Amino acid sequence: MQALNFPNYTFRVKNSQNRQYIFDGIRKKFVVLQPEEWVRQHVLHYLVFTKKFPKSLINVEKQLMVNGLKRRYDVVVFNPDGSIFLLVECKAPEVKVEQAVFDQIARYNYQLKSTYLMVTNGLEHYCCEMDHENEKYRFLKEIPDFSR
Repeated sequence: MQALNFPNYTFRVKNSQNRQYIFDGIRKKFVVLQPEEWVRQHVLHYLVFTKKFPKSLINVEKQLMVNGLKRRYDVVVFNPDGSIFLLVECKAPEVKVEQAVFDQIARYNYQLKSTYLMVTNGLEHYCCEMDHENEKYRFLKEIPDFSR
């Protein structure tokens, strides 16, 4: 798989029935290793090992309803009180991070009301802090560390 713009992490990978799988420590199972999953696993390792978020506060690929349609978010990090701290949208490295990707995470966040948003294709990362009251956002260099 392609090198990404994250620190180097060690992953558990296996081959089975002519497919490659990577272990997801949050979902506690092996999942098919595709380019978007490679990015998602880097994000998860970044959140757990670099930013020090507890695994118990992280949720991966869960369904939500957006305008009456079933959608799936990539990664959500909860605050200890159950509110959402961070919503992450992952794309494969060959997918450009364009306005459509920001529109997608904005639609999801309209429902979820996350404090922070992150969009990444593994090569480019965009993070912002939401101000829901004033309907504004502010871009950040990176997501804050876990500090609770």
